[in-house]
Order: sequence, then structure tokens, then C-alpha cells
Amino acid sequence: MRLNEMQFPDAVPVDGYGPGFFRVGGQPFEGAMIVAGGKPMAWGGLSDVDALRALVGQVDVLFVGMGAEIAHLPAALRAELEEAGLGVEVMASPAACRTYNVLLSEGRRVAIAVLPV
Repeated sequence: MRLNEMQFPDAVPVDGYGPGFFRVGGQPFEGAMIVAGGKPMAWGGLSDVDALRALVGQVDVLFVGMGAEIAHLPAALRAELEEAGLGVEVMASPAACRTYNVLLSEGRRVAIAVLPV
């Protein structure tokens, strides 16, 4: 088996996470966040629908991390985003971070919206 180090030439990966924080591109970030276009920004959680709507057209897939455990995204919100052409994948935040990083390293147009663990 051949192992290759992931490269992020024009993107910013999620380097780590812990109780109440994430580390993005080596910089700590407190609380819920969205990373799109290489920039982390504060996210108000599931009630901050406008921040998620703003991703339509910018990315192809949005990974939504629901915290330590997987939970469902409100059905109406998921339907709205998918009808607008945004692929939505919901999972626990640790899995969302890992999946985001893999697709980011492949040069995919992805974003992540995560609640802290």
C-alpha cells in the first residue's frame, strides 16, 4: 500500500477539533463555524439558515457536522438546499471534518458547517 501526504495547495483544511473548538489552517476557532473558499467564519448553528443559503453556487457539496453524534438536519432546510443544487451530507462533526479534508485535497468544491463536539 502506498501512502501519500495530503496536499492543500489553495485550500485550508480542518487540522483538529476538541471540546468547543476547531483548528483551521493552524489557527484555533471557537464555536460553530463554516469553512468555504478557504475562510473560516462564525456560524450561528442550524438557526443561521442564511449562512448556508449563501453557499449555493459557491460549492457543490456541503458537509454538515452535527456535533459529537449524528443528528438529522431539518427536512425543510435540507430540501431547500438540495433543490437549489447544493449536495448536503449530514454526519457527526469529526467525520465531517475528515471527509471535508479528503475531498478538499482532491480539489473539489466543498464547504463544511460544523457544530463543536
